[in-house]
Formats: sequence, structure tokens, C-alpha cells
Amino acid sequence: MNYSDPSTYSTASGKDLKYVVLQVTLKEKFFGTGSGNLTELENVINDQASKGYRLHTISTANGGSKGMLGGDRIQATLVFEKI
Repeated sequence: MNYSDPSTYSTASGKDLKYVVLQVTLKEKFFGTGSGNLTELENVINDQASKGYRLHTISTANGGSKGMLGGDRIQATLVFEKI
């Protein structure tokens, strides 16, 4: 993973697992509210859905600021369940 990118996410192994846990790092906009890259989060969810998983649980934690113009980062932990 390249932590200098606006967001990063881990990928699950190719094994047929009952549960998969992924973590997505979202970068907050410097001005205004909300994440500047919700499309990436949406892509992770849709990718797991295409593999036969449903989103079971999501939690977030503030990852702190990355500098004056970097905006805050939010760590989203997603638990997917095989359906």
C-alpha cells in the first residue's frame, strides 16, 4: 500500500472464506465536509458483493491529519460475510 495516495485499501486473499475483513483509508476534503473519495469505498463494497459477500459491519476511526493541506484520514473497517 502507498500511504501517500489519497486513499488506500487492503485486498482479501483469494481463499473461500466465511468472513473477510478489509480496511479502507478515506481522505477528508480540506474544505467542507465529507470524503473526497467515496467512490473508492463504493468500489470495495461492490467488488466484494461480486464475489458473493455482503457487508456485515462497518466501523470508522479518525486516522489523524496528514499536514496542513492534507486533510484528515478516516480508517473504515469493513466486515463482509459470505452469502
